[in-house]
Amino acid sequence: MSHHHHHTHAHHHPDLKGRNLIISILLNIVITIAQVIGGIVSGSLALLSDALHNFSDVVSLIISYIATVLSKREASKNKTFGYKRAEIIAAFVNAASLMVVAIFLIKEAVVRFFEPQEIASDLVIWLSLLAIAANGFSVLLLKKDADSNMNMKSAYLHLLSDMLASVAVLIGGILMKFYHIYWVDAALTLVIALYLIYMGYDLLKQSTHVLMLFTPNAIKVQEIVVSIKKITVVKNVHHVHVWQLNEDEVHLEAHIDFKKDIKLSEFDIVLEKIEEEMYHNHGINHVNIQPEFGKCDSKKIIVPD
Repeated sequence: MSHHHHHTHAHHHPDLKGRNLIISILLNIVITIAQVIGGIVSGSLALLSDALHNFSDVVSLIISYIATVLSKREASKNKTFGYKRAEIIAAFVNAASLMVVAIFLIKEAVVRFFEPQEIASDLVIWLSLLAIAANGFSVLLLKKDADSNMNMKSAYLHLLSDMLASVAVLIGGILMKFYHIYWVDAALTLVIALYLIYMGYDLLKQSTHVLMLFTPNAIKVQEIVVSIKKITVVKNVHHVHVWQLNEDEVHLEAHIDFKKDIKLSEFDIVLEKIEEEMYHNHGINHVNIQPEFGKCDSKKIIVPD
């Protein structure tokens, strides 16, 4: 079986990613401690829910940092892919944690909605301003890497959603201070929770897609088969698998029947054509082809292993 691939070069700097994550972790630890104390003192569920969300940020950022460190480790004989999927697993765990936190907040908000309590709004306002400033800074630190990395995107979404949640808490604090509308605390908690579900679902779906080795949505297997069959010496393309290993690598594995018993040097020329076609027109950078001539096996495009 022959295996060719194009190398892709990521444009982010792992050391810089790690440093930015550490800064964000430290900031969120400070915010969490301040909001837990403030939430207990003020009696604000929205502030405590924001603190819980911040704590989930701390956990998710630590997971993201560990995954970033692991992803740089070299492959070995018993780990032939290395830790290339560590960041995908981190993205999945972080997305799932967003959903769990959201469900807990919805439950608490419903209880508090029917039993509104008076809240020390001044403390809520000042602590929400602190959270907005710290999370806003963290969001700016991670934004660049979030565009090209699913793990960093999961950390970024945690921080962005928390910053927006803190904005909601600030608005609630102002309404409670000047208008004494205390049920708004529970209402804002519910809004925050629904927003977490909205943000987390798409990322959960994406990371699950990759972990399950599903074919990337942008790639059409039938189009790949048609393009390979245009090569004169190719008779049939079957036993096709396309999957995404991580952010940078998309793999194609296929069996190809040839019309005649060609030389190995001729096969290398065909393989080079397939490799270029897959990379430039389908975004596949690892091509693994099994050449066959007159072999009796299933000729279906998709063959379950």
